[in-house]
This record gives sequence, structure tokens and C-alpha cells, in this order.
Amino acid sequence: MTALGESDTLPSVGQRATRSCEFTPAMVAQFATLVGDRNPVHLDADYAATTPFGAPIVHGMFAASLLSGILGEQLPGPGSIYLGQSLRFEAPVFVGDTVTASVEVVAVRAEKRIVTLRTECVREDGVRVISGEAVVKR
Repeated sequence: MTALGESDTLPSVGQRATRSCEFTPAMVAQFATLVGDRNPVHLDADYAATTPFGAPIVHGMFAASLLSGILGEQLPGPGSIYLGQSLRFEAPVFVGDTVTASVEVVAVRAEKRIVTLRTECVREDGVRVISGEAVVKR
């Protein structure tokens, strides 16, 4: 028997899903408060101007959280349990940027109901900002 919204069907290698988000200043401030990371590089434009970034940047984990949304809502979907995630932060996400996260199924272990997915986040200018791999139990 499956939980509400959960499917017995496993995804196939090659299946993909995406989700986009514009990271507004209000969202970044709320995330900073929720997680207790009020580093001025995220929240203070004057301070951020003195850093190598030159402007406020989004918390890396906030941008990466788009991947969790895809895994839990789209692919594999409701009922998925995160087992692991590797992340490489390759470029900054600036406050105000729109990022598209994507996942692609690269392996399925049907006997264990474990799905491995390639993960990445790309800014609207085409720059990949995060890459990695997720493993979920379905």
C-alpha cells in the first residue's frame, strides 16, 4: 500500500524535471532568518560590494534547495526520501537572479527502490551555478 500521492512506479533512466525560481531580496532575507545565517554578503549591498562578488549573493544552500522541491514534488515525486546529495558550487547566484534547477535519472536500483539523479542549477544567463548527484529512496 502506498501513501497519499505516492506511486509504486519507479522513474526510468533519462527522465528529467525542472523548476525555476527568482530569488528576491525578501526571500533571501527570510531564508537568512530561518536558518540563522545573516552573513552580510547575502543581505548588505554595501558590504557585498567590497567582496569579490561585488553584490549580494543568495545562500548556496537556498539555491540548492530547489533540487529538493523537484525530488519531493515532481521526480521521483511524493513519497521520495532523500538519502544523499553531493553539491559543487561553481558560480554565485546573485539576489534577483532566476535559477532553473534540473534533475535527470541516471540509475535505478529497482530491487532497493533507489534512484540516482544528476542535479544542476543554472542561472538565466546560462551559467551553471551548482552541480551534483542525488540519491533517493522511492
